[in-house]
Amino acid sequence: MTDYINQLLAQYQPMTQYPWLDSLVLVAVMLTISLIIDKINRRILLNLLQRVLGKTAPNTLKSLVNHHALDKIAAVVPLLIISMLVPIALANYPAIAEFAYTLCTIAILIKLASFVFALLDVLLDLGRQRGINKNLPIKSINQLVKLFIFLIVAVLSISALLGKSPIYFLSGLGAMTAVILLIFKDTILGFVAGVQLAANNMVTRGDWIEMPKYGADGEVLEVALTTVQVQNWDKTITMIPAYALISDSFKNWRGMEQAGGRRIKRSVRLDVSSIRFLDQPLLDHLCKIDSINEYLQTKQKELTHNNQSLDSDLNITANGRKLTNVGTFRAYLEFYLKNHPNVHQDMTLIVRQLPADEHGLPIELYLFCNDTRWANYEAIQADIFDHIYAVLPEFQLRPFQSPTGSDFNKLNQ
Repeated sequence: MTDYINQLLAQYQPMTQYPWLDSLVLVAVMLTISLIIDKINRRILLNLLQRVLGKTAPNTLKSLVNHHALDKIAAVVPLLIISMLVPIALANYPAIAEFAYTLCTIAILIKLASFVFALLDVLLDLGRQRGINKNLPIKSINQLVKLFIFLIVAVLSISALLGKSPIYFLSGLGAMTAVILLIFKDTILGFVAGVQLAANNMVTRGDWIEMPKYGADGEVLEVALTTVQVQNWDKTITMIPAYALISDSFKNWRGMEQAGGRRIKRSVRLDVSSIRFLDQPLLDHLCKIDSINEYLQTKQKELTHNNQSLDSDLNITANGRKLTNVGTFRAYLEFYLKNHPNVHQDMTLIVRQLPADEHGLPIELYLFCNDTRWANYEAIQADIFDHIYAVLPEFQLRPFQSPTGSDFNKLNQ
């Protein structure tokens, strides 16, 4: 068809004695032909392609439409027609024809590059839908390929504009290596970091990471070529240089989510003055608590047997072994936590006593909640400590609390 159009234009006979008017007529005919072919291309071929993809690959079609990929490739056809016809239409003005041909060539290169960019974005969308970006830094690869295509188009465009071979420009890049490395420093570092992050599976989209140096504490939205985008829990966005995840330290909570248990490590501080040995009334009261009844009976037998072997006056408090309310309280907490439905029983569970200080005696709970979701985790943790503080009076223990204004007012009264 193109050859036929060229023959028709070549047979065109001058209608006037003014060459510029003849050229103007040929340019108008050329533009009309390109416009008609563009309409045919869009109305018939593109509509047919959309119908086929709509039935076979609707997700692909939706992504192509969103990124205007079909429109961009369709724009190449009229430019090709113009580039082929412009030497004939402007035969009377060779310099203008050559310049117009060069501009068309550059426009075609730009349109083709934009079409390839759109295709890369389509592949990125499809990769996200299939979860490929969980294990591969496809956004970084996408941006790197775009960068290479941009450089190629830039070199070809400059070569066409100046009438030089692309090799002429590429041969001078060796002398500009230092400048190129300086300009693309972040890009190069980001690409290397992206490869290392992917190879070592250090961070992927959807991970919860903490990086206090950059104020990041939230979910990774995207691992791009030069930056990692993190949405903090307050819904702000933090952009971290990709190479910073290699050179600096950060915390990734993915292991916690995969393990299925989230750690609880908190202390209950007891007033030291409330700690004492169990007397008979308190012992009888605690034996009514089902969870520690068996423990108290076993412990009492052990202590009675041990004390009988001693030649000491057991009426003296310091002689022999005796149960304490804080020790019994720790035993109660262990039983309570081992039977709690929201405590992960296959992970570490410790109730331990830490060194006392000016703020009382800390009883620390070290355990793992079996629900890693933040809101549920906080609710479970709060329920556990609500129960602990409420049960303290049963053991005649008091939580430590620094004096407040109301305490001083009571003293004054």
